[in-house]
Amino acid sequence: MSGGQTGLATVLGNLPGLPPPERYISVAARKLDLEIKDIHNIPSVRQLHQTVSPVTDGARCHDILKLFLEQADLTAIPVIDEADEPHALIERHGYIEYFSRPYSIELFGKKTLAQLKDTVPAVNLKPIVVDARTSIDDVAAIIIDAGMQHMVSGFIVSEAGKYLGVARGHDLLHHITERKQAELYYLAHYDQLTRIPNRMLLNDRLHMACREADRNGRLVGLMFVDLDRFKQFNDTMGHRFGDLLLQAVAERLESCIRGNDTVARLGGDEFAVLLQQLDNANDAEITAQRIVESFRQPFDVLERTVFVTASLGIVIYPRDERLSANLLAKADAAMYEAKQSGRNVFRAYAPGLTMHSLDHLSLEADLRQAIGRDELVLHFQPQVNVATGAVAGVEALVRWQHPLRGLLSPSVFIGIAEDSGLIIEVGNWVLREACLQQRQWSRRMDPPLRMAVNISAVQFRRENFTEMVGEILHETGVDPACIELELTENIAMRHADDVLNKLRELKKLGINLAIDDFGTGFSSLSYLQRFPFDRLKIDQSFVRGMGDIPANKSIVQAIVALAKSLSLEVVAEGVETAAECAQTSVCACDEMQGYFHARPMPADDLLRWLAARHSN
Repeated sequence: MSGGQTGLATVLGNLPGLPPPERYISVAARKLDLEIKDIHNIPSVRQLHQTVSPVTDGARCHDILKLFLEQADLTAIPVIDEADEPHALIERHGYIEYFSRPYSIELFGKKTLAQLKDTVPAVNLKPIVVDARTSIDDVAAIIIDAGMQHMVSGFIVSEAGKYLGVARGHDLLHHITERKQAELYYLAHYDQLTRIPNRMLLNDRLHMACREADRNGRLVGLMFVDLDRFKQFNDTMGHRFGDLLLQAVAERLESCIRGNDTVARLGGDEFAVLLQQLDNANDAEITAQRIVESFRQPFDVLERTVFVTASLGIVIYPRDERLSANLLAKADAAMYEAKQSGRNVFRAYAPGLTMHSLDHLSLEADLRQAIGRDELVLHFQPQVNVATGAVAGVEALVRWQHPLRGLLSPSVFIGIAEDSGLIIEVGNWVLREACLQQRQWSRRMDPPLRMAVNISAVQFRRENFTEMVGEILHETGVDPACIELELTENIAMRHADDVLNKLRELKKLGINLAIDDFGTGFSSLSYLQRFPFDRLKIDQSFVRGMGDIPANKSIVQAIVALAKSLSLEVVAEGVETAAECAQTSVCACDEMQGYFHARPMPADDLLRWLAARHSN
């Protein structure tokens, strides 16, 4: 809402008949525009037009004095010439004071303003005259520069040089105050990106909807909407693309609801839909199905066509919960159930579902202390040479030994770490511990095992990432040739030149680089040719079922052929069966990794596993 873009004629007309403050602010904030009426509605202008027309140079001073005495609310009277152009302003206080002196009325009462304008100081021959299209911010600046007395006497408004009316500075100040209140309300209650209600306003409307439902015996529906794999779009296409996509999603959601319902953005890619005055719970499911169906249509963003799906959770008041403060947590639990069911569906809340929002907050608080308490541990999964069966290396995988929840896998807490920024601290710890472990093993193994470490996109994009890696290599004394950093292919899609420079700096340190989960992102031959990768890891979704799914086998063979043409080694991830193990050889993969050989295990268990494998 820019005051500099709002014309004076547009602004001042709304001042006399403002609706109640809460209604005014709500309307202003929702529409982000004050929709002000004509300038003639301002009190002083209306009075001058309807009661006392502006006076001319020929007006009698006595008659003007009479107007001031009879109408106490007149602060000033404009003076116009025969061409209706304003050129003076008679100010109440000075004018009455002048004519209240002894004999003043007798001396000047019968004279005209034209005869007195050079001698009567109460006639301001240089009033402030502004065009009706002037912005209120500019008018305010003009008044301040000219002297704050004009806040009392007012200023003349003209249009095409002709007199239009007089506006009081008090009215201008009143409007500026109201506008600032509207701006503050908007900032507090509306999402700045999508311009839809935020969590605070949603909670207010939810509370009011529940009270109304109690009075009329109806239901309230609340939906938690989470976009599926939005982070992949954001990381790959950039934040500008992600922002525009979120705006398009907000519009899509609003197109699926009624006029009295509310779509709100909770933050990130999370939205909520408030459904008021429902006759039965099925109405909420009908709306949820409409939203799911609407997401089958593509989104056009920055000349790209993309498909985005959403997972929805539904909770009904008062059937599922009588406290409005708990509704969102239960809707979130239902949404998580939808995620677990394969995404792109909706689920209604059922008793027994875990409150994942509360769980998320609790885990984040615990994770902040996990490193200091030595609760993080590393497990290692072997990577086996397909041709010889020898163990070529291991992948370091972080686990969290939570004091109450037990051993937690990365899927439980890595997302929390990335959202909270803790992934930097966690990632640095993992790399340092992996290097220390490899250094310890290298003293006992010949040849030494290669140690692969996953690097998150957030961690990689830190400006000092390369320096941090170098410091850890130096600090731990590990041989850089034994360390391999695994990066997802999506990392390479943003700021390719910067990524290339950083990868080259990492290669100068002597370490190896691998592409993880290849095939799940936006695979591009161009970056494979440019970037100095050593190894390519085929995502497990293509490896699983290779013996039974011809398409998967064809994809794996194509990826292997591509990698070989670029002198890249290939690792097949997720090998779980003997058939899949056999297919890795048929497809000419170099190495394989998966439960068929071993699950991730602690360092001591890995040594025992290696010893048993060697003896067999």
